Parts: sequence; structure tokens; C-alpha cells
Amino acid sequence: MNDQSLHGQFHEAASFREAVGAVMRIKATLQRFGRSLHCHRNLLHAQLGPELNLQSAVQTLSMEERSALMQWLTRHGPFWEDLRMHGADDYLEYQGEIVTDTAIGEAAFAVLNGLARHLVSFTPSNFCFSPVPVECVADSVRSTTQVENHWDAGPLEGFLRGAPPPISSWSDLEAVSRARFNSLTLCDRAFEPLVGHPFVQSAATRLVVVLEILDRFHQCFDAEGKRTSEGDEIYQQFFTGKKGGGGRGAMFSDSSGSEKAEFAAELKFPHPESAGESLVCPWHGKVQTPPYRVHFSYPIRAEQSLYVVYVGPKITRR
Repeated sequence: MNDQSLHGQFHEAASFREAVGAVMRIKATLQRFGRSLHCHRNLLHAQLGPELNLQSAVQTLSMEERSALMQWLTRHGPFWEDLRMHGADDYLEYQGEIVTDTAIGEAAFAVLNGLARHLVSFTPSNFCFSPVPVECVADSVRSTTQVENHWDAGPLEGFLRGAPPPISSWSDLEAVSRARFNSLTLCDRAFEPLVGHPFVQSAATRLVVVLEILDRFHQCFDAEGKRTSEGDEIYQQFFTGKKGGGGRGAMFSDSSGSEKAEFAAELKFPHPESAGESLVCPWHGKVQTPPYRVHFSYPIRAEQSLYVVYVGPKITRR
């Protein structure tokens, strides 16, 4: 949900009520096609016009409209900052203005990193066009990406009918992962821990992100086996937590010493290519809500296979 498409253009609650109705129709269309519309938790505090804010405008809606909107904005989400890809230090720009920490910046960063993300904008607004051009500046190099944008449920439905179906089960997740992530060695039983657990769309989305980053990272080595500048960027962004993460820890980390001692047996996996041997894999990628993990072999080197041995609920739960 493009927060920048609320820029003080609504002077009375009636016009906003019509606009928010259009957004909720888009949200319902996305849900029918198995997609989610992510908002930011701060959207509820947006200023709609000189003397109108969202919280006061909500009070003019019918009880049914108000309930649906408030549950989305405050309780159910989903919230894009929970799946945040870009960091506070990433420089993202739209028409000369910095859009770091906005939905535009998040969507653009994801697209630049090979993930499919679109925007939904309020209408009327300054964002009734598509695509939205965004520039990313890294190491003094500018790269431009185009983010698809939607503001009308009708054309959006036409687009969704022609789009590939979303992941709707754990078996879908496994099939998509095995088809897409060719730089990873996904062990035969890696996805078995998901069997019997209720499917969670947000967790599946995050697991795809985790595997996508691992897949890219394993490709970031030059002919001499040294990590490339892109690999260094991925390492800083996702393995150290130094470049962002919205105040959270790194997406990928090692298990603690106490976890390794307490869960030594659980963190040992059969070697997929050497019968009778084992791999100890305390390194993992994280999904926080619910707590799911992707365990993999480490360190990651050009000349070695990157084994993904476990995809499932957090192993080291006390």
C-alpha cells in the first residue's frame, strides 16, 4: 500500500470515503486471487488533508466499513515492515525525493533484488500511473527500476487472471523452490518438517525470500572464488544486520553456543551426497511470525555446494 499516495489531497471525509472504498475493493480482489495487500503500521496516522487525518476520517465510515479497515490497519495487516527487505541506510529516490522507509522504497528494493512486488495507490492522487520509476544509489552507482502500480480493481483483476498462481500450500513452496533456486542443493527431505503444519501464506512468502537471497549469495563469487561487491552487499545487509532490518537482527545467523549444545542432535543432518556422513548446520535464515527456519551448510564458498537441509518450524525452541 503506497503511503506516498496520501499527500494531503483529501479535504473532506466524503472524498476519502470513496477513495478508501476503492482500496478495499482492490484488497478484496487480491484476496480472491490468493494475494495480500501489505500496509505499514503507521498508515493509520496519515494526514489526509490540511485539517483531516485518517483516524478522524475513519469515524465517518459505516460500522462495517470502519471495522474492516481498522482490522487491516491495526490488527491483521499483513504489515510490510515485518517482511522488510531494505535497510535504513539504503538510498532510494523517486523524482529527486528520498523514499527510503516507504512502501515505494521497499517495493523497488525487492524488485531490484529479483522479487515480484507491486504497489497499490489511492485515487485520486499523484500516483495514478504505472510503472513508478525508482532510483537506487549504491557505491555512487545509480540503478533505476520500474515498480508496477495499481489503483483500480477492474484492470488489476485482468492482470491477476493472467499472472502465475500464488503459492498456496507447502508442497507448492517446495515445487517452486526446486524449480527456481538452481544454485542451492535442496536436500530430498528438506521440506518434510513442514508436513502436518497449517499452511501460512506470510511464512511461505518469507521463506521464498530467504531461499532467494541464499541462491543469489551463492552466485556472488568471481573466477578466483572471491566474493563480489554484490556478495559483500548481501553479506552486510542480511548476515550482519548492520545495514538495516528495521531494528531487527540479521536475517541469517548462527545458533548460539547454548543452542548448539542443547540441540546438538537436532542440528545434525544426513549428508545428502556422502552416505554415512553428517552435516552440522546451526546457520539458519529466519521467519519470525510464526517462527520458521531454513538451515543450511556454512561457510558459503564458490567451490562448495550450498546444502539446504531443513525448512520448517524453529528447531531451537525452549
